Amino acid sequence: MVVSVRWLAHSSFQITTEGRIVYVDLEMYGEASEKADLILVTHSHTDHCDPEKIGKLSGSETVVIAPADCASKIGGNVKTLKPGEEATVGKVRVKAVQAYNIKRFRSPGIPFHPKGYGVGYLITIGGKTVYHAGDTDFIPEMRELGPVDLALLPSGDIYTMNNAEATEAALAINPKIAVPMHRLSSNPEEFRKRVEGSSKVRVSILQEGEEVILK
Repeated sequence: MVVSVRWLAHSSFQITTEGRIVYVDLEMYGEASEKADLILVTHSHTDHCDPEKIGKLSGSETVVIAPADCASKIGGNVKTLKPGEEATVGKVRVKAVQAYNIKRFRSPGIPFHPKGYGVGYLITIGGKTVYHAGDTDFIPEMRELGPVDLALLPSGDIYTMNNAEATEAALAINPKIAVPMHRLSSNPEEFRKRVEGSSKVRVSILQEGEEVILK
């Protein structure tokens, strides 16, 4: 079964298979028009959670899953998952996993993304597993994710992993394909060289609107 994963912008993706549409981290940038079966949000920062766009792409049967503080911004019937919890929506299985900072701080002792604030997701769809890491540093829990076909990893530094740390994450997770996201000013080619020079993981560098196909 073919699964298409299209990069919309920043950390925002559209995952499609057999007419089912899943969005992750909808925000104001990136073109998207198809109504969603499922919308996932990793945390409530505005570059990951845009209630207006979520509303625009939601239909009467759309399921929205988001952390509690983001759910209150979106309004309506939003399901929440804590790390380790799972939900099945149609033929899509979603598991929330940890996502947090251990190196990047807003002020001394206050991380940009403290543990318990946001999540990442393991999304199993069309027989493939896509890991969306959310905003996070390289954390020990990444070593325990299990088989992953595609890992979407932030690499922009400042608020998340940089290229070197995202490489560590890719090597620990060992997906078939890794895609750098939340790139800010980082050079994705550096990430590609580090990962492909140290493993059999293939790196796909996407431009907005481009997709990677999982077969």
